[in-house]
Amino acid sequence: MATQEKTVQELLNLQGKVVLLTGAAGWLGSAMSRALAEAGATLAVTSREAQRAQTFAASLPGAGHIGLAFDQGDTDSIPGLVQQVVEQLGKIDILVNNAYGGAGPSIEKSTAEDFDRAYHVGVTAYFILARAVADHLRGRQAPGSIVNIASMYGVVASYPDAYVDLPVNSPPNYHGLKGGLVHLTRHLAVYWAKDKIRVNAISPGPFPTATTQAAQPEFIKRLEQKVPMGRMGDPAELKGLIVLLASDASSYITGQNILVDGGWTAW
Repeated sequence: MATQEKTVQELLNLQGKVVLLTGAAGWLGSAMSRALAEAGATLAVTSREAQRAQTFAASLPGAGHIGLAFDQGDTDSIPGLVQQVVEQLGKIDILVNNAYGGAGPSIEKSTAEDFDRAYHVGVTAYFILARAVADHLRGRQAPGSIVNIASMYGVVASYPDAYVDLPVNSPPNYHGLKGGLVHLTRHLAVYWAKDKIRVNAISPGPFPTATTQAAQPEFIKRLEQKVPMGRMGDPAELKGLIVLLASDASSYITGQNILVDGGWTAW
């Protein structure tokens, strides 16, 4: 007997799924968290501060979400984090690697320490956490989805004229780590496909925070000139894609890096 084809609504439904999302209360993380909760998932959200994570978890639609303290730089704490989520929510089906906390130095002033820190929190920690979740999924013999949040700056260089004579930088350590993360995504995807674990990346384009937009209007104007759509991205514009990649609607998508950049990289 043929399996009945699922409707779009059924494919996108995350009821019964548990998501671990790091850096959840931030500019982009909060929108993605809300989208996954709206799709029916139960979330374990992290922040460096336990109270912030717990307050944010309580603000999400639905019930049963938890907030946990997690310092992305402390990779030794990752097994404990995964165990804590499993103990409290029973399992993990989806991981969204989103947290980042590296410095933003200029090319002229960046140091080896800046690079070491950036790679540790933005590549090494992503890998260690992804592997821990993959091990959990294999132990359950369950399919899963891992989504790494990369950047268009892991694919293309920035325009120097967008930054000249302004108090903002396009940090070389950030460019380097995001490029590495994009390729790490591909590498993990092909190794874990046999286990029905999909690994993809989302690369946001220009999504400056509200604070940056208010404080640096000239910078925003310059960036807008680089975007075919002529404007900055709104965090809510990541909601559809994160639900797609987390859900069965993307069951044949793995090893991909999807750019959400208003056309920036199409020039």
